[in-house]
Amino acid sequence: MATSALPASVRRGYALGGVATGSFGTVPGLLLLPYLTDRLGVAAGLAGLIVFLPQAWDVVLNPVAGRISDRSTNPAGRRRPFLLKAGLALAVCFVLLFAGPTSTVPGAVWVVVLFLACATAYAFFQVPYVAMPAELTDDYDERTRLMSWRVAVLALAILVSGGLSPMIRNQLGPVWGYRGVGVFVGALIALGALGAWWGTRRAVMRDVAAPTASLAEQLRIVARARDFRTLLIAYVLQALATAAMLAGVDYVARALMGSSGLSTILFVCFVAPALVVTPLWQRVGQRVGKRTGFLLGSLLLGGGALAALLGMRLGVAALAAAVAVVGVGYAGTQMFPLAMLPDVAAVDAARTGENRAGVYTGVWTAAETFGMALGPFAYAAVLALGGYVSSTDGSVTQPESALRAIELGFSALPAALVAVSLVFLVRYRLDARAVEEATR
Repeated sequence: MATSALPASVRRGYALGGVATGSFGTVPGLLLLPYLTDRLGVAAGLAGLIVFLPQAWDVVLNPVAGRISDRSTNPAGRRRPFLLKAGLALAVCFVLLFAGPTSTVPGAVWVVVLFLACATAYAFFQVPYVAMPAELTDDYDERTRLMSWRVAVLALAILVSGGLSPMIRNQLGPVWGYRGVGVFVGALIALGALGAWWGTRRAVMRDVAAPTASLAEQLRIVARARDFRTLLIAYVLQALATAAMLAGVDYVARALMGSSGLSTILFVCFVAPALVVTPLWQRVGQRVGKRTGFLLGSLLLGGGALAALLGMRLGVAALAAAVAVVGVGYAGTQMFPLAMLPDVAAVDAARTGENRAGVYTGVWTAAETFGMALGPFAYAAVLALGGYVSSTDGSVTQPESALRAIELGFSALPAALVAVSLVFLVRYRLDARAVEEATR
């Protein structure tokens, strides 16, 4: 069995996987919708559906990926081989995603096929990766430390991929811009996958028996776990909220504020605070508990989104400040639930003697992916209701109703989703004492 404290090298190695998850989780949500509406000329409603459906596939696939990794007997480890193979497959597919034809119908079909391939590869990387903390350590606080490393790297990866991708697109121009983004992000994904695979090679994993029940029975067991269910619903609603804001960044910058370069500034304001405040969130969690820390982060996330509604009318500085508040809250709402998930899986393993971490994380990542996919779809639906006009060069003057839709989809919609998530979060009861007693 692994000791409670992990070597720093394992923490760093595991955290490198965040380069892959952060890059893939960010750039499609940031640029794939604008690529479809303002480069391929796809109508906003259809573009949202194209972005949504391939990722919704993971709702079905992720629990299956969890089951497969749970039962893996690879000599290199139950989870690690998936990091290498699926991670590199994801990198290749992402490079191809933006390399297709640029006419509307063939281009849209290309995106659907390649994004579906990306989503499939991502499922077999993400699920084993998220399942690993429950097997790396059995210590409640050590999981928080492990997640703080991951969130810090994740924030840096999001900052680099999301901050530089719009710049690369703008510098390389309409023909090669998006293709350059594909190559850049594909390289980041490959780097993260290789880093996580190599960095955890000396990790000692907790040996818990693979589950014997069928996948359907395990899913029923997971669905009956109240703390898991309430935590998951709160997290998915917030994933939907942040994904909607992410999808709106480029539209707010170009159509509402009149500057395509502003998208990078807003994105940096959103992500950069996490690099500073993640260690502070870790201290908050140690002092008041993970659940309270999650609540505080959620309040900042929702409050900042609501403040952005006023910020867009006051100017760039006010908008940037509101987005920075969102970023502070986002750091907490990433770190705490990901540190709470292994607690749920560990309590289940202690009670049953079976390792269902892969099933828990399969359901978790499926729901998270669904929320992240639904965010751009919801934002695109708001654009469609507002009468957003698609084009192949992004030069169309938008009607007033479309500008209001851009504004509300970026602020009021995310704030409302976060408010609903709090109703579920307050019902979570698995604190440090309960985890310690269950796993003793």
